[in-house]
Formats: sequence, structure tokens, C-alpha cells
Amino acid sequence: MSIPQSGGGPIERFEQLAEYMASGCKPKDQWRIGTEHEKFGWLTATRAPLPYAGDASISTLFQQLESRYGWTPLREGDNVIGLTRNGANISLEPGGQFELSGAALPNMHDVAAELQTHFDEVASIATPLGIRFMGIGAAPEWGHDTMPVMPKGRYRLMTGYMQSVGTHGTQMMYRTSTTQVNLDYASEADMVKKLRVSLALQPVATALFASSPFFDGKPNGHKSWRSRIWRDLDATRTGMLPWAFEEGMGFQRYVDWVLDVPMYFVYRDGAYINALGQSFRDFLKGELPALPGEKPTLSDWADHMTTVFPEARVKKYIEMRGADCGDQAHINALPAFWVGLMYDQTALDAAWDLVKGLDADTREGLRVAASVSALQGEANGVKLADLARAAVGLSHAGLAARGLGEETYLAPLVTSLKAGRVQADRWLELYNGDWGGDLSRIYEAASL
Repeated sequence: MSIPQSGGGPIERFEQLAEYMASGCKPKDQWRIGTEHEKFGWLTATRAPLPYAGDASISTLFQQLESRYGWTPLREGDNVIGLTRNGANISLEPGGQFELSGAALPNMHDVAAELQTHFDEVASIATPLGIRFMGIGAAPEWGHDTMPVMPKGRYRLMTGYMQSVGTHGTQMMYRTSTTQVNLDYASEADMVKKLRVSLALQPVATALFASSPFFDGKPNGHKSWRSRIWRDLDATRTGMLPWAFEEGMGFQRYVDWVLDVPMYFVYRDGAYINALGQSFRDFLKGELPALPGEKPTLSDWADHMTTVFPEARVKKYIEMRGADCGDQAHINALPAFWVGLMYDQTALDAAWDLVKGLDADTREGLRVAASVSALQGEANGVKLADLARAAVGLSHAGLAARGLGEETYLAPLVTSLKAGRVQADRWLELYNGDWGGDLSRIYEAASL
């Protein structure tokens, strides 16, 4: 989840909304890679989720990361709710998922080094406290009532609203973890092509990175329960954006969709003001019930853009959102996969050729199939294993063309394609075999 946005003056012209997105356009030599991953902390003595406060807690981790490694705290009221350093942020998801939002970096080697530094710093503090972390798409055993609640006003507002608009919203907030990558675009046309390719291939990412076959203490019938949750969360702000494939797609079309998504909040003076279900279009006219007579700033618009959750999201860059969190190799593999496809024009053009014939029903069918069956899934005659094999091949070629040796980070995906099995399949085999149905074994198996 995003931290509050800052900067940007009042919105005086409607065109500023699309111009905000257009301001993200960059020449290729300035394209960067931003990777985010969420992970569950747990206490080794009890296998309970990591609380916010106490001796062995998120607060203690924050305090020691600040004092020992030079991170700067971000506060909401009296509580530290995040840290920042050199363009990177550490933040909290609603159930205490510990998230690194990495700096914008030029290549995969720098991304991997940043991740290793993060793991090393966190482990140096967490291990003596009896804290470990696991890379997995959904909490395998913890029930909703077990999860800690982070002291963030945004999450308090969202929790009640999620329960009123869908059936799985609070599960997403408190009991799932993902890995995401943020990538740049050069122009409006480049954004459109990259968004279409990334939407069409999100089911491939869901399949390759599926790691959430357990929930509420047992197998849940899906390889990616996290992906399943997103299908019944809030239809107004999620999904595969079929209109993005229609003629006329561009910055303004995306803006129009975001404007039609109901608001969550307005952030003022360190506090979240309840604007649940209200309209940003009314806000533009100075008619928002939560702030009558007041008009929004560009920061308000940037905040509102963080409250839409499609499978691929546009802000000043494109964010790929379809993958479960996994082990360290998979956390690195996700940005490598998308960089190979998006940052080499030959690979991007070939990827578009690969998916442009898929209709909306097939794309949605693949999304469902990926959550249920991962690489064994198919829809309308399109097999995810075949699509994944082709996409990883194009990504490998795209990375090789960059000439930096980044294709090595695709290794776990190549292994999965050769075996026809992903992490969820391996864990299910262990659960039904060596573990004898003892799900407590997952904590060690998924530890980072």
C-alpha cells in the first residue's frame, strides 16, 4: 500500500490529470526498475504473526533499522509507520506485512544487491529477537482475528468499506503478500502497448509465481489463493481492464476510469478524512461532501490513483501486480521477467504479437485458470504453460539484448517451466507427502 503523496499544487484545469501521467514519460536511457515485495513476519517461539508493538515487534525493527542503518522514520501521529533511505521505503501493509519499496535502479544487478542488503540488515536485527520472515502469497494458517492491525488511518477506513463491496477484501488486506515491479514508458503510445502486454500476460506471472495453496490451515483448491481473492474484492477498482484494449486508449481514457472509481479518503495535515464512496469528479467541482467548497491538489489525485487495483496499474509508471511473493530468487525473477519484455523493443513487439489475438473472455479465463491451476491452466484452447514458455523466452532474449547478463535472474522460472511445476505445486506435494499434512512445516520451508 502506498504512503501519502506530497507535492503538487491545486488542480486548476481538467487536463492536468492526464498531464500528471504524461509527466512520467522518459527517454529510454532514463528508464529504471522499482521492485516492491511484502513478507510476513512471524515469531519463532509461537509461529504467531509479528505484532506492531513489543520487544519482538515491527516497532523494534523500525527503531533499530533507524539507529543502526540510517533509515529515516515516517510517522502517522505518534506511530512510526515506515522508513525511508536513498529513494527506498520500508512500509507496512494492513496486517503487518513488511514491505520494501526499492529505489528506482538502472539494472537487475543493482535490484538484487538492494534486496540482499535489505535482507541482511533486517536479519541482523530480527534473528536475535526470534523473528523470521516468509515469502508466500497468503498466510497459510492465521485467521483474520489473529492478524495484527497496523496503526494507519488509511487502513481503518478501507477495512469497513472492503467488507461492504466484496467478499474477500479484508483477506487481501491482512493475509496476502505480493511482489510487484514498476517500469517506465517513453510516450503515451509506449504506455498503451506496455499496459496491454502487461495486462494480457499477468495470468502468466500469476501462474509462474503461484505460492499460496494454503489458507485457514488447509489446502484451498487454488495454486494462487491471493489471485483468487482479487477476483471478488471490489469490481469497480480491480480486474483486467478490457477497455484498455479498445481504440482510443491513452492517458485520458485511464483518467476517465479512475475518476469513476469511488474515493476512499482525502489526506490532510497528517490525518485521513473519510470520503468513502464519494466522487473525485465532485471533488474537482468543489462539491465533495467530506470537504465542502474545497478543490483537490495534484497530491490528492496521486493518492486517489493509488486506490485502484487492476492487474496492471498506471501512475507515472506501470506497476505489474499479478504475482505472489516467493523466495529471494523469485523476488528477483519477477522484475527480470518484466524488464526483459518491456525494455527491449523487439521483445515488446513480439510479446504484443503473442497476445494481441486474445479476446477479453480469454484473458479473463486465463486469469481464473492461473489462480486455480497455475501452469496446468488453460482457457479457450490457450494453455498457460505454452504462453509462459513463449513469454519467458522473449524475456530472456530481451534481457540478453541489454547486454548486462541479467537473464540469469530468470533461472527459477526456467526451472519451473522444465518441470511443469511452480512453488505451490512443490509445497502441495510436500504437504501430502513428507509433511504428512503438518502445515507447521511451511514456516521453515517458506522462510526468507
